[in-house]
Amino acid sequence: MSLRLNFQKANPAAYQAMSTLEKYTRESSVDPVTNELIKLRASQINGCAYCLDMHAKDLMAMGSHADRILLLSVWREVPHLFTDQERAALELTECVTNISVEGVPQPVYEKVRQYFTESEYVDLLIAINTINSWNRLAISSGLFPGCFKA
Repeated sequence: MSLRLNFQKANPAAYQAMSTLEKYTRESSVDPVTNELIKLRASQINGCAYCLDMHAKDLMAMGSHADRILLLSVWREVPHLFTDQERAALELTECVTNISVEGVPQPVYEKVRQYFTESEYVDLLIAINTINSWNRLAISSGLFPGCFKA
């Protein structure tokens, strides 16, 4: 497997625009662990190996989250591993990532709003959309785990 192109070098301005969104998500109201769970779940759905590798390692660095990483794709079956707030964010992540399937149904919106304010809801949407954009850039560029190592 080979890297198609390094989008950061090919178009630094585009990379900077994405980095600005990423910086916003890191500084937003979204809890850092929840943010990493969002990144992992969207990356699973999108099939982005590069982002899965990166964000699994990032989450592991935040503490003991191995079970949560291993079972994230079946989060509904392991409610004891995820808080109700995380579960609401994960459901929203799935809906937004698969937006063409049924959009964001009203019951999902209402569940998320039980745990997040309107402003926090927007922060979740920005986090979800940012990782979806990163996934699409990484997959389209041919990124894979370890592709930038010498």
